[in-house]
Amino acid sequence: MKRMTLIILSAVVVLSLSACLSPRGETPEHKREAIQRMHDETLAQLYRQRPTAEDVISKAAGYAVFSNVNALYFIVGGGGGYGVAVNQPQGQKTYMKMAQLDLGLGLGVQDIRVVFVFHSARALDSFINSGWEFGGQADVAAKARDKGAAATGEISIDAETSMYTMSESGLMAKVNLAGTKYWKDNSLNY
Repeated sequence: MKRMTLIILSAVVVLSLSACLSPRGETPEHKREAIQRMHDETLAQLYRQRPTAEDVISKAAGYAVFSNVNALYFIVGGGGGYGVAVNQPQGQKTYMKMAQLDLGLGLGVQDIRVVFVFHSARALDSFINSGWEFGGQADVAAKARDKGAAATGEISIDAETSMYTMSESGLMAKVNLAGTKYWKDNSLNY
């Protein structure tokens, strides 16, 4: 009985968050515009919270900005989102999707923004064409609009990639392992 409940719960979480895999908009052009607004707002927020990030990003080979909504209900959860990777020397944008599966202890729903900074063209290319990330997390956030608290963190993934995370809203307490996949959104790329 417990196993069936877990399977049903997993399916509900994944299906309820699948709508978060795409930005709002009826046409590809409207969706790209929505992603660009999210991109601009996220970078502006990051630069206000971490002024040194602007210099780091301006010197990088590229970066990616993602909006992600995830939920965790006791031991299982998931999330989805969308974003754009930018090759700075070429000015080329690659629109992407992401999905996440969480296993661990926790409860809540959270809307977060993630900014990856790629210090080499190789790291950017690998992210766009392979896109896996896997890691453990410990997170506590309670935020609604401008009220509450959540940390903006900078994490060095490897020598060629850094990541900033910011909580937009939600209530979440978790300790978990998360597998995340990023991939090109073929419906939005030319």
